[in-house]
Amino acid sequence: MPSHRYRPYTERVPVPLTERTWPSNRTATAPLWVPVDLRDGNQALAEPMDPARKRKLFEQLVAMGYKEIEVGYPSASQTDFDFVRELVSADLVPDDVTVVVFTAARTDLIERTYESVRGLPNVVVHMYTATAPTWRQVVLGHDRDRLHRLIFDAAEDVARGGDHQPGIRYEFSPEVFNLTEPDFVLQVCDSLTELWDASEDRPVIHNLPATVEVSTPNVYADQIEYMHRNLARRESVILSVHPHNDRGTGVACAELAVLAGAQRVEGCLFGNGERTGNVDLVTLALNLHSQGVDPMIDFSDIDEVRRTVEYCNRIVVHERHPYGGDLVYTAFSGTHQDAIKKGFAHHHTRAAATGIEPGQAPWDVPYLPIDPRDVGRDYEAVIRVNSQSGKGGIAYLLQAGYGLDLPRPLQIDFAKRVQQATDGSGVEVTAVQLWELLHAEYGFDGALDRWSVEHQDDGDHLRVHAEFDGTTMTGAASGSGPVDALARILSDHGRPVEVLSLVQQSVGAGSDSRAVTYARCSSGGTARWGIGLDQSVTASALRAVLAAATRTEATQPA
Repeated sequence: MPSHRYRPYTERVPVPLTERTWPSNRTATAPLWVPVDLRDGNQALAEPMDPARKRKLFEQLVAMGYKEIEVGYPSASQTDFDFVRELVSADLVPDDVTVVVFTAARTDLIERTYESVRGLPNVVVHMYTATAPTWRQVVLGHDRDRLHRLIFDAAEDVARGGDHQPGIRYEFSPEVFNLTEPDFVLQVCDSLTELWDASEDRPVIHNLPATVEVSTPNVYADQIEYMHRNLARRESVILSVHPHNDRGTGVACAELAVLAGAQRVEGCLFGNGERTGNVDLVTLALNLHSQGVDPMIDFSDIDEVRRTVEYCNRIVVHERHPYGGDLVYTAFSGTHQDAIKKGFAHHHTRAAATGIEPGQAPWDVPYLPIDPRDVGRDYEAVIRVNSQSGKGGIAYLLQAGYGLDLPRPLQIDFAKRVQQATDGSGVEVTAVQLWELLHAEYGFDGALDRWSVEHQDDGDHLRVHAEFDGTTMTGAASGSGPVDALARILSDHGRPVEVLSLVQQSVGAGSDSRAVTYARCSSGGTARWGIGLDQSVTASALRAVLAAATRTEATQPA
């Protein structure tokens, strides 16, 4: 790789901060989240949203609880202008929601922007200009003084427009802030804070983008803390950040920036945006949720949010995307499955002991950072079985789907058989397929036509008529119980069998309840499991022994 062509960030990013405080800080409240899906995210789409999609996404954002939403770049396209006007004409903006509109630092574009928002009660006019040296030299052709003059003149236009409309506040983004000299950014921002007459009841927003991510997140945090410490009229300034994800660390940049003093975060749902995208607001919010901090945004139906975003963006959310992907709460690995299964059991036991509903009890389940039900997922897809899975996952699916609580030795035995069945194909096995395989391996294939038990002083007397392996068995015997009597009948018919263990349980409820018996039987030195299901406890035990006995016979050497 021609790595010599690139300079390390230490030669590109000036960071004057030497004594930082952010590493010891902790986030205890959510910042103000500002989704920019309708502007920044929309500009990054191969097919920009049509009006119907823009409206659907806006309504989704409002329903989730976002209080400040960037809705477009109305001076850049007629579609964006018309959408902002639709927000006014259709009265789509609740009283507690502020609309943000984006504009470049140019008089005619600023005037067009104000035209679009006429009639909206709460508006932030967001002006931007690139400030980094490479952009000044290569793109704009301005030195620092000339660029500052351009920004200041445009900010005066913004102020004049705001004088004629109530409810207007101002935002400035020095684009590529993270590659700009900190003293220059501070000089420009402070001049606009004064020009726009920032106050605590009408604060100015200074939004500091990592437009192209070039350094580790700690460097961005240092830059944000420098601005946090040195901005004039700090109590009248909302310090905002807008991280991108070029290095794959956008979330970390945002989280550390909040520790460093940022009060507001701009980003997109599921991280849409140019190149590798804007910071992901879903991940950021649910990261806070997982730490016991209310994100102040409703993700209780994350699949509905995802479907809306996929429809509007025409981009599929990856199966492994944090919190929202199809497979993020799913375990295929045997060790993971076993830990999750035990974790669920422990969670429910502890909740019952404390008298708290499981959905409200403290969460501490291995491999699941949050309860999937917090975001509207059920537990059906938490454990799925393939050739990599073990006994825990198999047992969990059978228990969740059919109520079967297999004894541990049977779990081990059945897991080997599932492994054999899946190794060849490598495909996933569903709960239904596991049930069918369980019956094929351990169920009674014959017919238990008639049976009766008489309880006598010396034990139980069993009469039975059954068909299996192409033969008919009719017999009667007494024993310490029906199972012991059946073993005697089998021995009389040339099938000697010893019942090593017998485990019974009940599945279902009411008229749908059935008894399940797991029997482990030995014959001629070979032991096999059998499973019997019946509404009668006795019949289920007889079926289980017959299943084990016939399979033991079939596996004996010739």
